[in-house]
Amino acid sequence: MQFSPTNGDFTFVSSTEAEELSGTISAPDIKLSMGSDSGKDPYATTFLRQRGYGWLLEVEEEDSEESKPLLEELDIDLKDIYYKIRCVLMPMPSLGYNRQVVRDNPDFWGPLAVVLLFSMISIYGQFRVVSWIVTIWIFGSLTIFLLARVLGGEVSYGQVLGVIGYSLLPLIVIAPLLLVIGGFEVVSTLIKLFGVFWAAYSAASLLVGDEFKTKKPLLIYPIFLLYIYFLSLYTGV
Repeated sequence: MQFSPTNGDFTFVSSTEAEELSGTISAPDIKLSMGSDSGKDPYATTFLRQRGYGWLLEVEEEDSEESKPLLEELDIDLKDIYYKIRCVLMPMPSLGYNRQVVRDNPDFWGPLAVVLLFSMISIYGQFRVVSWIVTIWIFGSLTIFLLARVLGGEVSYGQVLGVIGYSLLPLIVIAPLLLVIGGFEVVSTLIKLFGVFWAAYSAASLLVGDEFKTKKPLLIYPIFLLYIYFLSLYTGV
């Protein structure tokens, strides 16, 4: 018995005829495309670029340069600091140092290190002197700066701060000598005066320029008094 529908979609056969049926089913050739060709952008990428949002797809390239050293990050030049120290300790023009670099190229870390070193030498059981010396350095330099500007000088506060800080080095140099000959009052006094004059000359020769003309003593004298006060903090006088 066999029934054939009119639409041709199905064919029903009898069980006896079904036993003689055999065949194979071949799998269709299906290819999956995971993305587009290398020469074309995916649809989402194309859509974003057409709408002006292509910057969202940009990948920032990592900086190939090596990280800068810590001293360079903090703007600390040890060679420059060492050269400035020699300029302050040897202020004689005959030695050939370009001493104007201490004023024209000021830095902060060198003078700060000098002031802290002087403070550490001055401790002697009076730890509060450290913060007081730093305070005198900052505000004493501010006073010299304001006075220099009033007198017509063309210096910045950073330049004055650097010069005053570096010029504490002579007082640091005479500190060991005062420990050795502290019992000889006359010699000790002469060394103190020498140290103060040395420090004041180093600072004044850099800060007091020709623009002051006849007003130079008005600026040299406060600088001299400032270093006397610094020395008094060390000696306790």
